[in-house]
Amino acid sequence: MSRKVDEWIGKTPDTPAPPRVRLRVFERHGGICYLSGRKIGAGDKWQLEHPLALINGGENRESNLAPALVDPHKVKTAEDVKQKAKNDRVRKRHLGIKKPRTIRAWRKFDGTIVHAERER
Repeated sequence: MSRKVDEWIGKTPDTPAPPRVRLRVFERHGGICYLSGRKIGAGDKWQLEHPLALINGGENRESNLAPALVDPHKVKTAEDVKQKAKNDRVRKRHLGIKKPRTIRAWRKFDGTIVHAERER
């Protein structure tokens, strides 16, 4: 019977997990990549991945870590950043911080300029 080990919690979001935590996370997932489902071999490069990304409200703790191969991890990180940027844009628009771009004037094919206040 093994003893209970306290969950590791990073002091800051940038705190890397120590090797003992990396090993526990790897063994908890059975050595399988969280993203691709592929078995992580001895020579494969892998990283600890946050299933709930830190930029999307996740915490830097052992329960929010999973092993992931480098290539799928890069793809997921890019998707997380893309989603965060979209959330920020939508939030700014809903709070009225950034107004939507509107066309105030445009040019007709004959060269005349039409202003938004007038009828098209």
